[in-house]
Amino acid sequence: MTTMKRLTQLGAVLTVWLLGAGLALAQAGNSIEGFDAAQQGGNVVIRITTKEPLKAVPPSFTVANPARIVFDFANTTNGLGRSSQDVGQGELRSMNLVQGSDRTRLVLNLRRSVAHEVALDGRSIVVTLSAASAAATTPAGQVAHFAEGKADAKHAIREVDFRRGSAGEGRIMIDLTDTTTGIDIRQQGQNIVIEFLKTTLPENLRRRLDVIDFATPVQTVSAFQQGENVRVVIEAKGQWEHNAYQSDTQFVVEVKAATQDPSRLSQRGRYSGEKLSLNFQNVEVRAVLNVIADFTDLNIITSDTVGGSITLRLKDVPWDQALDIILQTRGLDMRKSGNVIWIAPREELATREKLALEAQTQINELEQTRTESFQMNYQKAADVQKLLTDASQRMLSKRGSAVVDARTNTLFVQDTPSRLVEVRKLIAKIDVPVRQVMIEARIVEADENFNKNLGAKLGYNRVSQNGMQTPLLKGQSAPRYAIGSTMGNTYSSAIQGADSSVTPAGAVPNGGLLSNLPAAGLNAFNPGVFSFILFNSAMTQFLNMEISALEADGKGKTISSPRVLTADGVEALIEQGQEIPYQQATSSGATSVSFRKATLSLKVKPQITPDGNIIMTLDVNKDEPGAVTPGGVAINTKHVKTEVLVENGGTVVIGGIFEQRDRTDITRVPFFGDLPYIGFLFKNNTTSTSKTELLVFLTPRVVHERLTVR
Repeated sequence: MTTMKRLTQLGAVLTVWLLGAGLALAQAGNSIEGFDAAQQGGNVVIRITTKEPLKAVPPSFTVANPARIVFDFANTTNGLGRSSQDVGQGELRSMNLVQGSDRTRLVLNLRRSVAHEVALDGRSIVVTLSAASAAATTPAGQVAHFAEGKADAKHAIREVDFRRGSAGEGRIMIDLTDTTTGIDIRQQGQNIVIEFLKTTLPENLRRRLDVIDFATPVQTVSAFQQGENVRVVIEAKGQWEHNAYQSDTQFVVEVKAATQDPSRLSQRGRYSGEKLSLNFQNVEVRAVLNVIADFTDLNIITSDTVGGSITLRLKDVPWDQALDIILQTRGLDMRKSGNVIWIAPREELATREKLALEAQTQINELEQTRTESFQMNYQKAADVQKLLTDASQRMLSKRGSAVVDARTNTLFVQDTPSRLVEVRKLIAKIDVPVRQVMIEARIVEADENFNKNLGAKLGYNRVSQNGMQTPLLKGQSAPRYAIGSTMGNTYSSAIQGADSSVTPAGAVPNGGLLSNLPAAGLNAFNPGVFSFILFNSAMTQFLNMEISALEADGKGKTISSPRVLTADGVEALIEQGQEIPYQQATSSGATSVSFRKATLSLKVKPQITPDGNIIMTLDVNKDEPGAVTPGGVAINTKHVKTEVLVENGGTVVIGGIFEQRDRTDITRVPFFGDLPYIGFLFKNNTTSTSKTELLVFLTPRVVHERLTVR
């Protein structure tokens, strides 16, 4: 009890000292005497009037979640006579004034983070809140926008630093060149990702900081250039929470270990209170609760129905665990509100809560309804109406209704004020522009072929000196005569009958040895020919030899580049080609003409991930007319169907087909074609090689709302 008296005396002294300091400040310093907010166009203009003109704009900083702008007035008191005010103008919800010993803090509570400008005007400070663009509206807990930035401005980061705070928190401080830099911050797993829009990062700052030795939840800080943006990734471990704010050109992110919520004291197995020891024999429960209240400085209210005695012997036990043991032993439960704990039997608490809920339900059923209109900007009012009135998840009350005006795309909702607040929050989250994605595909077909033909002709002829042939012997077949062109002289030939014994004048009889395996033409061209004739001095014996050869080498490339622009999550299709008719039998036995497509098509459904990547469901098809068959025209098909994850602006190869064919055909005269050195005169050699390759490249890009796609 002596300790409690000393604490009471110390508290009284501190109270007197604070009152004296505040009184002295009120007599000597400046004061805030006026606060006014008005909406001008899409902006909200706030005018703060002080007793004496300020020499400079007071220091300020912004908080992302919840969205706030904070000003600190040094040596200034609150002369408004109130500490808070509901505004409800544009993005400004309310304001709060908190007076300390040496300053007064003005807090502007916003619906969402917006850019602001501050200027001095005599004894007034004028704060202009810019109109929030629809792009800044994102689902809560995903991305926080500090500022949208200027589309035609370039920003830069001057320094990235890390420090350890006095409470063990990790503090990442980023120095910017100006205050209009657009900043997006989001939590992704155990990482915090910060995007600085349209910002450059010097080469010396593109690094990874290892800060494990600082003994904070932060492990590493990485900064790198990501296209035209700068991305800073903060990796943390354990249970942690973060807070981000900006003061002038300095952007600060604080990461600290998460503290236990006092309202969750009733959870079993999670105790973090200061340890105490209790030793009581048959003592009243109320007395034990008073001891715990004195130990923890909590306000404990005990119901009149709490009674009975208890025996305790606890040593070095957290006080919240001791309280939990007492409540379980006596069948009690508690409800906590701030630093006040209400303790009563479980049945009593349950009955009171049930009655409170029933009363609230009756109030809602009797509460007067209101009608509010919502102008849809990006959503269709009919779609929102279906969402609100869906029987499986109805968001309106039993008396609520929603009506659509299709001409103006306006939704009229009639319901109780509390339900209208929920509807307003829902529409603010879903009535946002859908980001768009430009998908460009490149289908590359490359082919290469090589053909080579090599052949020869060989013949032996002999004639008598008078140009006449010796009559054939009985049973000997008639000689054969060659047809050909050699050295510019033309020889005609004929096949004599078996009974013929005289060769016509000018005929060249074949000696019986003939090889006729010339090379075939390629690409509508005849082969090149090299020929010569050997004969004796009497010109009675002739050896004719002709070598023909031809090579063909071809290379080709076909590039198709379909591209399509579509919204996030919406399937798009683009195709080009022709439809080929064919006959098809009908049920009656007659024939009808149907058509089959032979087109180049790209079907894609993109999905933008929270970290800026793109997941795409793809179906790429390239068909061409092929050979003509009795049943119709064949279709040559190349088809790729897959799902891929690609970085924004990156290129990925989603498919490839490589085909190579090598073929060699040899036609020869048996035995003679296998002879060494001269065997090529008795055979024809055809070689062909072909290569075909198909590659499909894909490049997705997220289109910025301010850009126009040409």
